[in-house]
Amino acid sequence: MRPPPHERIAAVDDRVLFKVKVQRWRGAVLVEPDLPWLVAAGWRESGSSDDFYAALAADARSARARYNADARPALTTDTYTAHLLPTHDDRLRQRLERATRFVRGLEALVPELVRQSLRDGHERTAELDSFDLGVQVRAEHGHETYVAVRVRGSVPPNLVPVILDIVPGCDRTGWYPEAALPDRALHPNEQAWSNIMDTAVAAKLLDVD
Repeated sequence: MRPPPHERIAAVDDRVLFKVKVQRWRGAVLVEPDLPWLVAAGWRESGSSDDFYAALAADARSARARYNADARPALTTDTYTAHLLPTHDDRLRQRLERATRFVRGLEALVPELVRQSLRDGHERTAELDSFDLGVQVRAEHGHETYVAVRVRGSVPPNLVPVILDIVPGCDRTGWYPEAALPDRALHPNEQAWSNIMDTAVAAKLLDVD
């Protein structure tokens, strides 16, 4: 939720910077539909030239002067803060960090689903942002351990190999598409793959509390 109007710091084109306050910390935030960006921060020192708001205003006035020295038409605003806004590189970095967090979450989730299914042979599932994921493992004493992975929903094509690579104890070249799971047919908008899991890895997973 956006702060009330009196918390606005400055406008940049049709964008607005808002104040944030945490104890003595003060910040300027650009709110975009998918993400808030903290574009400047500092200490609150009321009455001092080192105060965050005073320093931010002085920087914005200096930036306006520099801009007007080189550009036409000149700005008519008192300040200029476009240099604080996220760049293309910032947005790429944010996307990379978000993808990395997502994969790290999968690296914890997938082995846990495998472990749960190993205990009773039933499918274990998890709902993610745009799709849901299911894992089913069948292990019989003295026989191979079979594992099936299925996804349903909107899944980026390059994400499926990542998910399959995370399944422990499986040859990454050994995955094959399946038309059904062990206990049921596939639902609409559902895909599945199967592989053989190393029995030693399966046993080690079951030994983890």
